[in-house]
Amino acid sequence: MQQTPVHPVVEEVTRRVTARSAAARSAYLGRMASARATGPTRAGLGCSNLAHGFAACGGSDKLAVRGLRKPGIAIVSAYNDLLSAHQPMDEYPSWIKEAARSAGGVAQFAGGVPAMCDGITQGRPGMELSLFSREVIAMATGIALSHEMFDGALLLGVCDKIVPGLLAGALAFGHLPAILVPAGPMASGLPNKEKARVRQLFAEGRATREDLLEAESASYHSAGTCTFYGTANSNQLVVEVMGLHLPGATFVHPGTPLRRALTEQAARRIVELTRDYTPLAEVVSEKSVVNGVIALLATGGSTNHTMHLVSIAAAAGIELTWDDFAELSSVVPLLANVYPNGSADINHFHAAGGVQFLIGTLLDAGLLHEDVRTVAGDGLSRYRQEPVLTESGLVWRDVPTQSLDLDVLRPVSDPFAADGGLRMLSGNLGRSVIKVSAVAPGHRIVRAPARVFTTQQEFSDAFRAGELNRDVVVVLRGQGPRANGMPELHGLTPALGVLMDRGYQVALVTDGRMSGASGKIPAAIQLTPEAAAGGPLARIEDGDLVELDAVEGRLEVLVDEAELAARPVRDSAPDEASWTGTGRELFAALRRAVGPADQGASVFGPLTAAHFGAPARV
Repeated sequence: MQQTPVHPVVEEVTRRVTARSAAARSAYLGRMASARATGPTRAGLGCSNLAHGFAACGGSDKLAVRGLRKPGIAIVSAYNDLLSAHQPMDEYPSWIKEAARSAGGVAQFAGGVPAMCDGITQGRPGMELSLFSREVIAMATGIALSHEMFDGALLLGVCDKIVPGLLAGALAFGHLPAILVPAGPMASGLPNKEKARVRQLFAEGRATREDLLEAESASYHSAGTCTFYGTANSNQLVVEVMGLHLPGATFVHPGTPLRRALTEQAARRIVELTRDYTPLAEVVSEKSVVNGVIALLATGGSTNHTMHLVSIAAAAGIELTWDDFAELSSVVPLLANVYPNGSADINHFHAAGGVQFLIGTLLDAGLLHEDVRTVAGDGLSRYRQEPVLTESGLVWRDVPTQSLDLDVLRPVSDPFAADGGLRMLSGNLGRSVIKVSAVAPGHRIVRAPARVFTTQQEFSDAFRAGELNRDVVVVLRGQGPRANGMPELHGLTPALGVLMDRGYQVALVTDGRMSGASGKIPAAIQLTPEAAAGGPLARIEDGDLVELDAVEGRLEVLVDEAELAARPVRDSAPDEASWTGTGRELFAALRRAVGPADQGASVFGPLTAAHFGAPARV
């Protein structure tokens, strides 16, 4: 099939990313090339080292590891029982070991990584560890792969910070092939729109706690990923478009024969990739990173990825910026209508044609790079196909070339909106991100007096006291990565929605996060520089007129420049004494080391050629 030429803006953004990354990327690839072994990696170990590596193996696996002929596969898993999306992974290692064995390899469980549930920790102190857990996961992945026993890796993870952490850690071992292995979404439960309605009623005191718990448990009701289009499902869609899943693996339900077949095929495929050498470092390239951004924009995905994709790219020696997101957003249309952008859930998206239709229509419009390496083989066109189980086993087939539900998923020729679901704002307060795909056009420009808060509780108290029944820009500062780990602020959404429904102009401005569940409220989030770094946000006072313009991409406090500069900086010093309990004191060093949101909010810092320096033995 002849490919459509790549759109000139996509081509130009990719060219700029490649040019600015040249030194770091070249050094990174050089280090990965030097780390590649010509045979099984463990062949270089001493006898005592190797004996430790197969001491607990049994039967043919022990002979295989000792024999130094078959490729060794690492299983790195984020399984736990708390995350519904990860609970199905309990059975995966045994499936993987058997499938790898049948393909001529040997798989060992190399390490587990932490995986916290943001749904459980929402509004709680533990949420202040959530973003930092990404770095811990990356480091834990590094520890799992550090034994020099493995020639490939299967990375088992789904949610929020977990997939970015697994990828960043594995990219430090980018000379190894790696495949991400998902678990799939739970079946559809209570519609997300109804859940949001009950949440608003509870915020107004018009629904009981029992009413709310009943709605929440009808929404989150079984094993599998939550069905709204938040960070977890954004993770899955983006990494498939980047070629890191098997084609069509993303949104197949757990507990089905097809899910098991795909998991087993991932094990067989990773063994093949150690022979048909396809290292992770070459799958995660400048073009695949740009493809990931485009997939995010085209579906109105999670704002968290304006940080996660930056940090993943940096781990591969690639410098991605918010300007790249903004320029791509101007030409990438919005093609999906999934909650919180619409009423459908991720199962409806999958049934309408899902990732395969999305990739096909974007390729046909020249909005994706086809010429990339993937875990399925060279070329993204392979991802137009979906997996099915037949009497003879797992096969892939072409999907319909038309969406099966135009209310949920559309072609590039008939989008929901002409540009992407994410935009960048800038002005005298700094730079921030806004998700506009769920914001009605009439609410995308707000000019109103500020009301400043430093905690979510202060906001809730003011709302209950009736102090916010007016046009208002809620300013919540001291929520950035340096201040308190940058928690998600979903707890604000129901009350802000109530104020909007009462007819007021309402917006949120914060250096914290709202993430994939950002909804109908215009929210300028991840504002950088944050208040704790002395950013202008720390100089706003109650009553200042603030303008958020998501149409023109502006965020301004309408105060004379000299007056603003002369004001004292408030709420800029992180409160060390209060950042204790729930394990937070263990993360103090990470809070001191973390970088700004537009550089990925990473503790590893912006990576340059110097970081990849001289080749190192891995």
